[in-house]
Amino acid sequence: MATPLSDKIIVLGVTGSIAAYKAADICSQLTKLGAQVRVVMTESATRLIPPLTLQTLSRHPVAVSLWDEGKGWQPGHIELADEADLLLIAPATANKLAQFAHGLAPDLLTNIYLATPAPVMLAPAMNGKMLAHPATQANLQTLQQRGHRLIEPAEGLLACGYEGKGKLAPVEAIVRAVVDFFTLDSTQTR
Repeated sequence: MATPLSDKIIVLGVTGSIAAYKAADICSQLTKLGAQVRVVMTESATRLIPPLTLQTLSRHPVAVSLWDEGKGWQPGHIELADEADLLLIAPATANKLAQFAHGLAPDLLTNIYLATPAPVMLAPAMNGKMLAHPATQANLQTLQQRGHRLIEPAEGLLACGYEGKGKLAPVEAIVRAVVDFFTLDSTQTR
């Protein structure tokens, strides 16, 4: 049965937040809804969740390094950037948001970000003080001004032991945002 995600290619960027383990559930749910999920992990993310988990759930190899490019003539990061229907960063750390906002490309994920014409959706996850910092807020504002969609972080007990805003949005909310994006997008193009 066709769904709004059938045959959509979603590049799921996973960064080094403690919430990286939730990427497994995001990947699994998007795949069950018919999406072709291509996972790109930062080196930091691989310290929190093994790539094999996401490879198994997505049924595709997980990309981690620019130095492990594909076998074709076209650089793998350009191929991923070109074929994406959506670039979803979940979780998005303060560091990665800053790199995106300032056009820095020190790793595979930031290179894909700079090369993709696809829409970008960001699901931040970090300590509440980091989230509230003026630099992080400025970076988020810059990214939203570029048209990127923000999935607001949730409030609650954070991994650092503090209470406040900064938790990764619930997996269901992230998946719903992706489905809504493609549902609204398909109704607008009719």
